Amino acid sequence: MEFLAPMPARFRLDALLEEAGLSQRELALRSGVSPTIVNRIAQNLAKQVALKTLDALSEVLSKAIGRRIDPGDLIERVEKGKRGRAG
Repeated sequence: MEFLAPMPARFRLDALLEEAGLSQRELALRSGVSPTIVNRIAQNLAKQVALKTLDALSEVLSKAIGRRIDPGDLIERVEKGKRGRAG
């Protein structure tokens, strides 16, 4: 059986917040997600995030930006060694 290596990925929340014109605090208030969790995602410190959380964030971002943002849009693949903050 062949095993796949984990995909290097990072969150794009900072870029989407900027596009939406929202602060982390405002996103947390509108989505019902803890400000601590929003901050950990924005800083790429979260190791695991529930799909329910990504869905809540993407729903608020969609309304603020005016186009559909899917939960998968909050994550991007990165080259190995570049797992820092999105930007």
